[in-house]
Amino acid sequence: MRPSIFSSLQLLEVSMALRKKPLISPKAMASRSTLISACSSGLSSPQNCRRQQHTGVDMKKFFEDFKKDIKFKSAGTGKKLTDDTSKPQVAHSNASAKPRQAPTEGAQRAGAAALARVDQHPRPKGQTSQDAIRKQVKRELDAEAAALAEKEKPVEDSSVPVKELACLSVSGVFFTCPLTGATLTKSEREVHIKEAIFMRFEEDAVEASVMMIHTFNKDRDKVKAAVDIISKYIENICKNPAEEKYRKIKLGNKVFQEKVHAMEGSREFLQAVGFISTMLPVDGQEEGEEFLVLPEQSAEALDLMQERRDRLQRGEPVRAQLDRQPQAFRACAFATRFELPSEFYNLTADELKREQQQRSELVDKNAMLRTKAMREKDEQRARRKYNYTLLRVRLPDGTLLQGTFYAWDRVPALFQFVRESLVDSWQPFELIAPGSQKLNESEDVALAECHLVPSAVITFNWDAAVQADIAAAGGNSPVLLIPSLQETIKTLG
Repeated sequence: MRPSIFSSLQLLEVSMALRKKPLISPKAMASRSTLISACSSGLSSPQNCRRQQHTGVDMKKFFEDFKKDIKFKSAGTGKKLTDDTSKPQVAHSNASAKPRQAPTEGAQRAGAAALARVDQHPRPKGQTSQDAIRKQVKRELDAEAAALAEKEKPVEDSSVPVKELACLSVSGVFFTCPLTGATLTKSEREVHIKEAIFMRFEEDAVEASVMMIHTFNKDRDKVKAAVDIISKYIENICKNPAEEKYRKIKLGNKVFQEKVHAMEGSREFLQAVGFISTMLPVDGQEEGEEFLVLPEQSAEALDLMQERRDRLQRGEPVRAQLDRQPQAFRACAFATRFELPSEFYNLTADELKREQQQRSELVDKNAMLRTKAMREKDEQRARRKYNYTLLRVRLPDGTLLQGTFYAWDRVPALFQFVRESLVDSWQPFELIAPGSQKLNESEDVALAECHLVPSAVITFNWDAAVQADIAAAGGNSPVLLIPSLQETIKTLG
């Protein structure tokens, strides 16, 4: 092994410096290149060995000067005593104002790996030029820097072209927390719901722990297994209230650890129904083990435990509800013009470009004789392309009622949304989809399967017979939408 005159820390600092913008003078940079060359070539000659002691001292001084030069350059521009201090300073860019950050762990590994390969690489005979070695080191470091920069470069979201917020038909996709009523973005909903559940412990620890079990644990099969075991604990206690063994749960038990303790909220539920953490002696062991112990219960307390067990079994995950963002628009010629935010799509940019072509091909496909299985396959493929859909319902007076839906929402949900927006919600009506397709409120069909994604304009019609009777009685209402929508009506631009 050839002797090295650099410590590992010094090697790393030099390698990192090569990859940054120069902070030192050209003269110092040249000295640094010479030292790196010395590091790469080693001290193979006798003359180099005799100079090793002196070179080490020189290098120590070099690194001290090197660090001082960096600090001096990064301190900013200097000032003269005669400068006018009343003049405002010119604002620098954020990049120059920030102090130099320490290299990342990946950058450090890249630099060390480059120098290590240079040291191990066999040099051809006769090539002892310091310039050649210096070029080799530079090539290695440049390659490592390029690879690392490409790896750490932020990945841009290419799913949908970015549009100006003012041009969008809807500002985004939002959700409502069922516990607090807060309006949330997709990225906020999970954290907010967790916080809301934790806040429930002050009011009802049993309810909060049931929510934890069913919401925080995503594997429904494992949740069911844990709920079944906890329910069995309670059933055994209620059937055998005098048996102490049923009122003790050993935390170290394998089944408890794997199936119950692993589920978030399970211990909180057991403690909420009355179990207490206690250290108990175990036969054959010097030290005791932790148990959850339930004190002896009265008949009323046992009835309450059974009621809480039922609540656990009926529990459902707490999910943020899609905010339909109902909005009314005045009659206009731009009803079919949609500009959707990226959240609506589950497609890449190339797939979006092909979407228009696929829609035209769909017309030809519908003219062909296809089996039910073929149609279902196409519908499932279309459903996977979109997360949400923006629907507009054109009312008899031309007013547009807009709402956001999941692509897999059912047709009855659309009818309910429209009915809740009408003043005369009791009147029967019909909805006609593009292509003169009449939607049936009683059919449990997804919107995607009705080709109502990612957007569509639907025609609203009152039931003709009922309207005729109302008109004959002089009972037609001049206003269609509820006040909250009528008062906030907008114009599509």
